[in-house]
Amino acid sequence: MTVTTKSIKIQSKGENDMIDLTEKISYFVTKSSISNGIVTVFVSGSTGSVITIEYEPGLIKDFPKMLSRIAPKDLDYGHEQMWHDGNGHSHVKASLVGPSITIPFNEGQLCLGTWQQIVFVELDSRSRNRELILQIIGE
Repeated sequence: MTVTTKSIKIQSKGENDMIDLTEKISYFVTKSSISNGIVTVFVSGSTGSVITIEYEPGLIKDFPKMLSRIAPKDLDYGHEQMWHDGNGHSHVKASLVGPSITIPFNEGQLCLGTWQQIVFVELDSRSRNRELILQIIGE
């Protein structure tokens, strides 16, 4: 078994920015010389998430709206009481969605559905420079 670790650096535009990572991740999987295995995509930080979604305008609007219904900005968050940084809701959303995802690949190709993309979701209340770690494992 072989393990390869790579990173992708991105800059988000701020809260609810969704960035399609599929092509970049596919590139690294192809270049890894590992034919069959899994790739884990992990975002460093506690206010970002990685998901799969159909990356189209309707869902790009729907997904953040759904998260806002679950963790609205205007609730009283203990994080706000402690730090006063305006992103208590961001931490809650990121904790619910999660910082990573694992995707299988076969013969160097990601095993994604026709309309399925790998997407970073910025949940912080401001723009951020992000590093995503890819760990490619297989044979």
